Amino acid sequence: MMQLGFVTALLPEADLEQIFATAAAYDYECIEVACWPPQGLDVKFGGTAHIDVTSITTEKVAEINRLVDKYNVHISALAYYPNPLSPDAEEAEVAQTHIRRVIAAAAELGIGQMNTFIGRDCKKSVEENWPRMLDTFGPLVEYAEQHQVKIGIENCPMLFNEGQWPGGWNLATTPAIWRKLFQDLPSPALGLNFDPSHLVWQQIDYLGAMKEFASRLFHVHAKDTRVDYSALKDVGIFALPTEWHADKLPGLGDVDWGAFFATLGNVGYRGPVCVEVEDATYEQTLEDKYLALKHSSHYLRNYIPRRDPAIPSPT
Repeated sequence: MMQLGFVTALLPEADLEQIFATAAAYDYECIEVACWPPQGLDVKFGGTAHIDVTSITTEKVAEINRLVDKYNVHISALAYYPNPLSPDAEEAEVAQTHIRRVIAAAAELGIGQMNTFIGRDCKKSVEENWPRMLDTFGPLVEYAEQHQVKIGIENCPMLFNEGQWPGGWNLATTPAIWRKLFQDLPSPALGLNFDPSHLVWQQIDYLGAMKEFASRLFHVHAKDTRVDYSALKDVGIFALPTEWHADKLPGLGDVDWGAFFATLGNVGYRGPVCVEVEDATYEQTLEDKYLALKHSSHYLRNYIPRRDPAIPSPT
């Protein structure tokens, strides 16, 4: 069966044990652990490092495994979402170096999965970014293969402000681009951390995409989005997307979650589905964040039932 989890970047205030305890308390089976560089970056959630991958030791690995056993919650992936194709050479170098550290830490912890962005120079076209992307991710994917770790690319366009206009900070956002990506980098170590909400506001068929790229679904995010069509009719598609859509908790937006989970099951996906809370209604206070996790767990358990080990399987 699939496993319900959440992305820990929501709770920079909490330490790792508090994160595990929260997951257990709200009926989550796994967590996608934020692993930004400890010094932080000037981006949302930058600096959230529930595991510091710059100093993984045998003792730290043992302590993390102790928490996994204590709370019966596993780690679905290590997460770090920078812009490794930034036009700022120093920023790009920091991102690429830290991606390698996250890959190595995932191997050390026996997790086998890390999630990130491809990145993009937002002022250049997809074609203009492509050679640099191959030069960057070819070696990163090879490094992941050597460590027996899979890289899941989230499909968020990262187009939230004028500094990211017009192309956004992430190339791998559409089925057309994914086809070319997996053709040019065919490694089985490269796949998707699939989030349906980003396809909704791009007017892309997320169910069809899940079917076509079933073998590349390494990890899944559960986030909803609501398109404000009256605003869209007023400002048009060339306005910043934040002017006409908003991220919401699962069940409060335009994703058809029944069809979504039916399709996931039909294509054979049996991995983690992690709630990513970016609903502004639930981000103001720590109490709001916990309420968001509680609500999301309660809602999504309609689609991801937890197995009861006390009930024997029929013979």
